[in-house]
Amino acid sequence: MTSGHGGCPGRMTGSSRREFLQHASNGFGWMALSSLMAGKAFAGSGRHFEGRARNVILLFMPGGVSHMDTFDPKPRLAAMDGQLSGKAKRKWLGTPWSFKNYGPAGLPVSQLFPHTAGVAGELCVIRSMTSQFPLHARGNIFLHTGRNIGGFPSLGSWITYGLGSENQNLPGYVLLHDGTVPPGGLENFANGFLPATHQATVVRAEGAPVQNLAPADSKGIQRAKLDWIAEEDRSFAARLHGHDGIESAIANYEMAFRMQSVVPDVLDLAKETPATRRLYGLDAEPAEKRIYGLQCLRARRLVEAGVRFVEVISPELGFSMNGTWDQHDQLRKGHEKNAMVTDQAVAGLIKDLRSRGLLDETLVVWAGEFGRTPDTSNGDGRDHHPDCFTIWVAGGGIKAGSLYGTTDELGAKVAENPVTVHDLHATLLHLLGLDHRRLTYRFGGRDASLTDVHGRVVPEWLGG
Repeated sequence: MTSGHGGCPGRMTGSSRREFLQHASNGFGWMALSSLMAGKAFAGSGRHFEGRARNVILLFMPGGVSHMDTFDPKPRLAAMDGQLSGKAKRKWLGTPWSFKNYGPAGLPVSQLFPHTAGVAGELCVIRSMTSQFPLHARGNIFLHTGRNIGGFPSLGSWITYGLGSENQNLPGYVLLHDGTVPPGGLENFANGFLPATHQATVVRAEGAPVQNLAPADSKGIQRAKLDWIAEEDRSFAARLHGHDGIESAIANYEMAFRMQSVVPDVLDLAKETPATRRLYGLDAEPAEKRIYGLQCLRARRLVEAGVRFVEVISPELGFSMNGTWDQHDQLRKGHEKNAMVTDQAVAGLIKDLRSRGLLDETLVVWAGEFGRTPDTSNGDGRDHHPDCFTIWVAGGGIKAGSLYGTTDELGAKVAENPVTVHDLHATLLHLLGLDHRRLTYRFGGRDASLTDVHGRVVPEWLGG
C-alpha cells in the first residue's frame, strides 16, 4: 500500500498523473480513469485481505460521556456517594440512574438508553478505553486522527484512501451535523497530507444540505465552464510538474457536478415509509431529536448508496461550550437530554441496518473522546477523565452481545485489558480488510500511517 509518491495499488502514482496532465488530449481524460478507479468496479482493490465490513458509520458523542452512568455500572461508587474522595473538596458521586441487563449476554445498560437496551444483543461494549488527553480539542483530534495536533488525516480519510468509494457519484467520506463543529474544528475531519479528495464532505441538517451544490447554470454551460477550468488547471499543474492540490481541485469540481443529480435523491426521505420515519424519531419532540434522527436516517441512506465512511455528530444542546456531553454541572439534566435526543435514532439505525441486511457489512461505532470522573467538585457534575471510558461497536464482523475490558470498582482506572485509540483504529481497519501497518502514505520522508508505530488488533472483538 506504499509507493515513493504516496501511491497504493489501484491508484495512479504521482509520475503517471503528471504524464496524463502533460500528454492527454482531453482535459478530463485522466479524470475519467480516476473516477472509474474510485468507483464500484475498483472498490475494495486496496484491501490487504478479505474484510468483513465495507462501510463505517461513526456516531460521535463529543464532550465526554460518563461511563459509570451509561454502560459501566459501579455499585461500590453508589455506596460511597457523598464521601470524601481524598482529593481537595471532592466527593464520590454515585449514578442517579439504575441499570438492567439486556440481551443474551446480559449487557448492563443504564435507564438513560431504553431504546439502545433493545439492541444490546448487537453490541460489543468496550469498557476499558483509554486516552492521553483531558482537553476536548486534543481528545477529539486524537480519537479521529491518532495524533494530538492538527494536520493529520482522519480515520475516514484513511479508510477512503485505502478502499476508494463504492459510488463514483458520491464522496467517500461524509460528515453529518447540525451546523456546529466540536472542539478541534474541521481538523477532526480533514485529509491532512492525503489528497484533498479524501476530506469529509459536510451535509447539514437544516437548510441546503450541501452548500453551493445547486446549479446556477444549465448543464451545458456548466460543462463548458468545467472544461475551461480543467484546461487552465491542467496547464498550471503541468508547469508545476504535477500537484496533488490542483488535481484534487479538478476532481472535486467533477464530483460536485455529478453530485447535483444524485445527492437530492439520496437525501430525499419521501421514499421512506411512515414506520421507518417513526423508527428514527422523526415525529418526535423536541426539534433536536428530529434533527438527530434525520441525520441517522441519512447515514443509512448514504451507506446504502455506497458512501464508505459516514460520521454523525450529536447536536449541541446548550449545556456546555465544549461539547454535547460535557456536564461539569447539571449531570442529571444534561445526560438525560443528551440521551433522549440520541437514543431512539441510534437504536433505530441498528434495527434498520439489520432489517435491510446491511449491518453485517456496516461497522457502527458509538464513541466520545474520553470519560468522566467518579468524583465531583460540586455535587452535580463530573469532570474530564481520559484514564478510562466506554464505547461500543456493532455490525461488520464484530462479536455481537459481548463485553470487553473492565475498570476498577470506582470507575477510575482500567483494571483489565486496556485499549488505546490506536488499538481501536487498528481493529476497525482490520475488519475492513486493511492492515494498519501497511496502510501508509509517503510524507515527510517516511511512510506515515494512521496508527504510526502503535496499535494492535484486538482479536476478542471479532465475531466468528
